[in-house]
Amino acid sequence: MSHNWLSDFRQHLPVAAGMLEVMTFEYVAIPAAELDAIRVAGRDEAGSELTAQTDEEGGSPLRCCLRTAMPGESILLIAYTPPGTAGAYAERGPVFIHAERCDGYLTPDTYPPDLSNRQQVVRAYDNQGRIATGVLVADGTHAEKAIAELLDRPDVDLVHLRNVGYGCYNFAVQKG
Repeated sequence: MSHNWLSDFRQHLPVAAGMLEVMTFEYVAIPAAELDAIRVAGRDEAGSELTAQTDEEGGSPLRCCLRTAMPGESILLIAYTPPGTAGAYAERGPVFIHAERCDGYLTPDTYPPDLSNRQQVVRAYDNQGRIATGVLVADGTHAEKAIAELLDRPDVDLVHLRNVGYGCYNFAVQKG
């Protein structure tokens, strides 16, 4: 039986002869409450003072709403530790967010369109926050397939998507 990929990025997986189970995913931006706490504190997780900057040309990948910044938007570059990691695997790194609170990511059942043309690393984590595996993918279409395959594994609880060049965290994906 072949897999059928739907436009809303759900994968049909065979579970028994002639039966299908629908696996859905939730694409997770950095939660607004976490970002609110950082903005109120005026410092990021590394203790660095927040300094707003204008993205003159646009294009910075925003982890608060999973889109790219528009030219002229006010953004922050903060240190952030993504969810689902632990111990030596709990990497803190730089991420861009809006300087002020935004609406967040409004379509969590859909792969973020603004990030779909990017080469990514899809990194899987187990229930103890350890890296289970990682795969390099060419774009969002290939990422969706890798996400489905990884989240179907019993040893994988969560996946992260990361930029290739700098290794920066983009977003998490979990079973919906």
